[in-house]
Amino acid sequence: MVSLRDIENRIKSTKKTSQITKAMQMVSASKLTRAEMNAKAFVPYMEKIQEVVGAIASATSDASHPMLTHRPVKKTGYIIVSSDRGLVGGYNSNLFRKARRAIEQRHASKEEVKIVAIGRKGLEFFSRLGYDVCESLVGVSDHPSFEEIKSIANRAVGMFTEGEYDEVYLYYNHFISAISNEVTEKKLLPLTDISSASAMASYEFEPSAEAILETLLPQYAESLIYGAVLDGKASEHASSMTAMKTATDNATELIDSLTLSFNRARQAAITQEITEIVGGVAALE
Repeated sequence: MVSLRDIENRIKSTKKTSQITKAMQMVSASKLTRAEMNAKAFVPYMEKIQEVVGAIASATSDASHPMLTHRPVKKTGYIIVSSDRGLVGGYNSNLFRKARRAIEQRHASKEEVKIVAIGRKGLEFFSRLGYDVCESLVGVSDHPSFEEIKSIANRAVGMFTEGEYDEVYLYYNHFISAISNEVTEKKLLPLTDISSASAMASYEFEPSAEAILETLLPQYAESLIYGAVLDGKASEHASSMTAMKTATDNATELIDSLTLSFNRARQAAITQEITEIVGGVAALE
């Protein structure tokens, strides 16, 4: 039978755990507010640069660029945006499950796959599975600037234009609300979702549409990666907040259950002592 001291020690330790998870929940909630603002503030820029690139690409029929050109697929790159830390619920596991399933369906061999991992958990997961993690970035801040991810985004895009892989997919968690996010797959390269803008077709470009695209297309692709990182950070903080709230609620329920057990055990001990005293008195009479 568990002693009163053991139950009391469990109650104390669970209360300490509850205090920690409650504090982590509040910290994540604070980070989420700013991360959500960052992700939403980036959307207008993304929409505008997509509009401009689409207008230039559609303004002339002979505009071309390697990032717009489809070619036979021999190798595929996968950019995986995960977290550096755990305690984020199903944030990473859901992402890895979908990415791994897609990779296994598309490829017969791991030799056909190159991984660009943004986040320590993604780096560790795909390295452990034996995939070629050709580029990685860990230690991304809670509110990343473009400068933080510019280098790896540039290398990821550069490896496509240099022919190291022939298409690129981007996997990240899209933020929907504080209690909901969705694992998203986006085909990053070659660019296929550039909207057209026929109204700008009569414009003349200097020095040429190709020269402008040469600058804008890499910037556009890198911006898509940065937008996914911002989106992923908002989802990460939301998942962390939800996970810590669940942990706090579970700790509270456990404390209530242990307190009830403690009170029952103490009452039983008191009853036993009274019974023994009464029995002893009766034996003396």
